[in-house]
Amino acid sequence: LSEVFKLIGDLTRIKILWCLDNNEMCVCDIANVLNMSKSLVSHQLAVLRKSEIVKSRRSGKEVYYTLDDEHINKLYEIGLEHIEHRMKGECDE
Repeated sequence: LSEVFKLIGDLTRIKILWCLDNNEMCVCDIANVLNMSKSLVSHQLAVLRKSEIVKSRRSGKEVYYTLDDEHINKLYEIGLEHIEHRMKGECDE
């Protein structure tokens, strides 16, 4: 579990997960959305794919990525809910 949190705790990788939350995207699209180089995004996607955080499928020359399964999606979304809840509490004070 600590390895999973370590993998998704990296700022660049969490931004990639944000892109892939309920979306399928190629490296070029992710790089454009995040204003990052394609090589940086590709490297981080390889790390995430090796750890089964994301999965890929090939369509012609393009490779499309999504979150690996609903567990990863839930883990990401629960983390976001926690942050939003904390931020709302700070605003209410």
